[in-house]
Amino acid sequence: MSLVVDFKNVSTQGLESSPVAASLAGLRANEARYFMNKYKHEFTVVPASESQDVVQFVNTLLKNERDLTLSAQPLETSHFQVENIEYAYVIYQDGLILNVMYALDDPKKRAVGFKLSEAMEVPAELEGKFKFAHQKSKLAGIIRGSYFVIKGDYHN
Repeated sequence: MSLVVDFKNVSTQGLESSPVAASLAGLRANEARYFMNKYKHEFTVVPASESQDVVQFVNTLLKNERDLTLSAQPLETSHFQVENIEYAYVIYQDGLILNVMYALDDPKKRAVGFKLSEAMEVPAELEGKFKFAHQKSKLAGIIRGSYFVIKGDYHN
């Protein structure tokens, strides 16, 4: 069952099992606000149990590009296209939101982004491999983010 993320009335629905559910909900709402403001697109999530194809796509990309395997439990995913960019999101129980931005017509605009919820530790798999920039958000508090550029071709 899908959920349109409301960035005006932040809800922890679907994220209750996270130890940082409130800040993760704020981070998820921050993403929803971005897509509404930039593209007039409603950010919709589905339980990871109903979208294993998205989880598998992200896992494959992480393994192939950086030999990374995340141990956190995926809670939700989102997969959509706006303009010429395809997005895949996985929201993890530990507070991590991972997104894949994949421009369909420009290989130089393809990246994986990591955003850490306020109060969560840097996942061991990412520790020391990425530098995290800090950003303040009214919805999410302090967001720590990093990314890497995708070198391979992953579009079907």
